[in-house]
Amino acid sequence: MIPANYSSISFPALGIEVNPPRTLSLGPLTIHLYGLIIAVGLILAVVYACKRCKAFGMKEDDLLDGVLWVTPFAIICARIYYVVFSWADYAENPISVLYIWEGGLAIYGAVIGAVIGVIVFCRIKKVSLPMLLDMVLLGFLIGQLIGRWGNFFNREAFGAPTTCFARMGLYNTVTGQWEYYHPTFLYESLWNLVGLIFLHIASKHRKYDGQIALGYAAWYGLGRTLIEGLRMDSLYWGSIRVSQMLAAISCIAAVGVLIWQRFRPHDPKNLFVNRVKEGPKPEGET
Repeated sequence: MIPANYSSISFPALGIEVNPPRTLSLGPLTIHLYGLIIAVGLILAVVYACKRCKAFGMKEDDLLDGVLWVTPFAIICARIYYVVFSWADYAENPISVLYIWEGGLAIYGAVIGAVIGVIVFCRIKKVSLPMLLDMVLLGFLIGQLIGRWGNFFNREAFGAPTTCFARMGLYNTVTGQWEYYHPTFLYESLWNLVGLIFLHIASKHRKYDGQIALGYAAWYGLGRTLIEGLRMDSLYWGSIRVSQMLAAISCIAAVGVLIWQRFRPHDPKNLFVNRVKEGPKPEGET
């Protein structure tokens, strides 16, 4: 017999058991908490970026215009990335590719989409690409650390079975047993929180545009490389975990560039924010 609390989520070592809903009903409107949490993460990311505009030499109005460019790229690419490596789940009902509220957004796809959107936006607005990546990826960490809790409400993105202190209990309706897994969504959320704090502080002392973006790639890449190895729902290319491979490559590449940049001279005048403060040079001056 299936227990009454079969949809509960427990953390036995902490004495916690909750049964969060997947949806909320407001009259005829059904709100999927997965999508709502992602939306909240996006809004807070934008609020943070708006607060930091001046520190990066960006106009708030331009930033808000950029959000309208970047957000669709990020969402579409996040979905495409996931669907490409999970096509068997959609082949019989291709229209379900559009049902993003049911889950199935890949963070690395969102990052790729965001970068594409930023490149397009920078060409239109003629602003510094490295500077904007610094600011956008800081905000992205906020979206990621909050958005991961959408996986919690959907009971997804957990890891392999474990008996560790942080284990998360879910009822398996197939085996009829309570089983305990690594809460990898929680690991990644906390990892991103630490990265946000560190990079936020570092951004106030950056030596060159693009430094924080490199820090993001190194930090997130390292965390994702470690955490992805614990997950049971990884997207595979043959026997290779796609996101783990990309994470490792991006981490190694970013660390290499950071080390190289560490031994190069950097004039603070070249920071975009300082060039904006200085204003355009008189005609004929170089």
